[in-house]
Amino acid sequence: MARLILSLDNQVLAEYNMTKERYTIGRLPDNDVRIDNPAVSGHHSLIINILNDSFLEDLNSTNGTYVNGKLIKKHALQHGDVITIGHHQLRFSDQQTNESEQDEFEKTMVIPTGQQNAEQLAKAERAAEAAAAAAVASDPVEDAAAAVRLDPEEAAALDDTPAAAPEPAPEPKKVEPVAHLQTQTGIDPASAPSALPLAKLQVLSGAFAGRELELTKALTTLGRPGVQVAAITRRAEGYYIVHVESGEEGDYPLVNGQPIGAQARKLTDNDVVQLAGVKMGFFAS
Repeated sequence: MARLILSLDNQVLAEYNMTKERYTIGRLPDNDVRIDNPAVSGHHSLIINILNDSFLEDLNSTNGTYVNGKLIKKHALQHGDVITIGHHQLRFSDQQTNESEQDEFEKTMVIPTGQQNAEQLAKAERAAEAAAAAAVASDPVEDAAAAVRLDPEEAAALDDTPAAAPEPAPEPKKVEPVAHLQTQTGIDPASAPSALPLAKLQVLSGAFAGRELELTKALTTLGRPGVQVAAITRRAEGYYIVHVESGEEGDYPLVNGQPIGAQARKLTDNDVVQLAGVKMGFFAS
């Protein structure tokens, strides 16, 4: 039986078992799923269930209906789809999707530790470390402050008071490298740093569309050896994707349609990754 799970700011508010053919979603009391919020239209969206399939339709709402971050008019729902209406989210869960299909996806796309090239992974980790260090070094807040900061002589010319001695510059933040062995053990979500929420990948195309993979490890290697392989590293500064190998030289994974090149690329919420012919959405939890 399919279900809808309503949440706001990652807090679950209600769950709905979809036992009827039609479900309306909106702000007014006569809706099957009522969301009492000014950002939601009176009758915002409609879900129609036909046999084992569910279809979502926007009812000409003011603020639109989004699925996995994309504006839609009509959409065939897949297990794991996230519907955004106003500030609320509805996760579509289809219990008819069995766990063996999920296991098959992971066997197909997630490369086990024993099949990974240690030298290539170490190179990928170094690239992610360099990108993270560069992100820390180029803090946009500090750069903006430097652009408008006056030197002591200029300040004295504008003010009768003597110029104060400049404060010493703070020491740059040190980025601790991640040991290679640590990448094999994974991260317990309960002990993960609160500043960086766990993220996931959701397949957007192909036979496994709708499948999800939580990025709980410090390093997750994805793709098909000999075709295209990339690694996603989880660091204190965020998630980075790094090219590992491909069957053709210069054949890099795509993020939002653009090749990532040989350098690590930081991922942001709703990025679309294309790897070994499969499109996947990156979503921060």
